[in-house]
Amino acid sequence: MLHYTVVFLVIALIAALLGFGGIAAGAAGIAKILFLVFLLMAVASFVAGLLRKR
Repeated sequence: MLHYTVVFLVIALIAALLGFGGIAAGAAGIAKILFLVFLLMAVASFVAGLLRKR
């Protein structure tokens, strides 16, 4: 999941450098959503691991 976030972030940066504003904004939005999903899943996994050790 984090890999795809980095890929979309790189695509957004390259598109922004080349002047493709719409594509850059879309790729940045996708990267932001994927990063938030990654954070939620990481926190859920951490909490589940703590609960399982008890």
